[in-house]
Amino acid sequence: MICALIMAGGKGKRFWPLSTDKKPKQFLNLLGKKTMLRITFERIEKLIPKERIFIVTSKQYTNLVKNDIPEIDSRNIIAEPSSKNTAPCIILSAFIIKKYYKDATLVVLPSDHFIEDNDEFINTLKIAEKFVEDHKNAVITLGIKPNRPETGYGYIKCNDNYANIYEKKIFKVHSFVEKPDMYRVNEYLKSNLYLWNCGIFVWKIKTILDLAEEYANDIFKKLSEVEIFEGNKLNFILEQNYKKIESISIDYAIMENVEDIYVIPCKFHWDDLGNWTSIERYRKKDEEENVVSENSVMYKSKKNIVITRKKVLLNNVENLIVVETEDYILISSKEKEQEIKIARELVE
Repeated sequence: MICALIMAGGKGKRFWPLSTDKKPKQFLNLLGKKTMLRITFERIEKLIPKERIFIVTSKQYTNLVKNDIPEIDSRNIIAEPSSKNTAPCIILSAFIIKKYYKDATLVVLPSDHFIEDNDEFINTLKIAEKFVEDHKNAVITLGIKPNRPETGYGYIKCNDNYANIYEKKIFKVHSFVEKPDMYRVNEYLKSNLYLWNCGIFVWKIKTILDLAEEYANDIFKKLSEVEIFEGNKLNFILEQNYKKIESISIDYAIMENVEDIYVIPCKFHWDDLGNWTSIERYRKKDEEENVVSENSVMYKSKKNIVITRKKVLLNNVENLIVVETEDYILISSKEKEQEIKIARELVE
């Protein structure tokens, strides 16, 4: 039996001011009429019924999840007392899902990524599920062949040998690399051994809890009381214990220590959509490569991103990001957009 865990607790600070602490990017319609969370839910529902799809989020966002995915049962919304990165949220969720589906295989995936070719995505997950069923202590992660230099992503280095299993190449993971500099990225692009880490994992629930007990023991012990308590008592204990646990990613806490871990190079198109310039890869552009709202006017201006309510005139400018909300107007150069999440602290 296979279950899914969608992680939907991120803040999306690089999409400010559209993405805020009250409504982060997974609840926004960045590429159409549906939110990123809704798109992710509908994609995975092609493989897994809604009864076995769980969404983990910060408690402040549970109502946003309910509004966006009204058909999901309340028991399937896992509320973290606070955001503590991916390791605590995955370990907490594994304990809770185990109560309902003790021997399940679990697919863990982010809520805010862009994927094209859903059929190929589902087929890849089916192969990963078969591999984990046949190798019960194994961890499978999905990797994407890089098509551009990207310093904002993590990378997976593969061993140089692989097995053809279920019509897919499956490599043993050599190591994980977290957001390398441009020099190393260009070296990776010359090699066939490096893939983008898209943060999608497949494993048995027992496997991830065993690994957590071994490599993230403090988090494991503080969250293991989930198995014992229910209701208000559980909520109280979680509130207290969450204050004491480390905020750490699943890669740092566990994955970098695991030996029985494999990666499938994927054929579907994937993108993290981590900043404003990432969405211009998928939004319609005018003749000067501007991504603009319908009520904007560009005069001798090119390669700008303009998302506003009011009519905007850009005169002889290039490579700007202009975003208007009810509370703020952001104007930033594309070159320095990584600093948006820092600069926002000056006005909030």
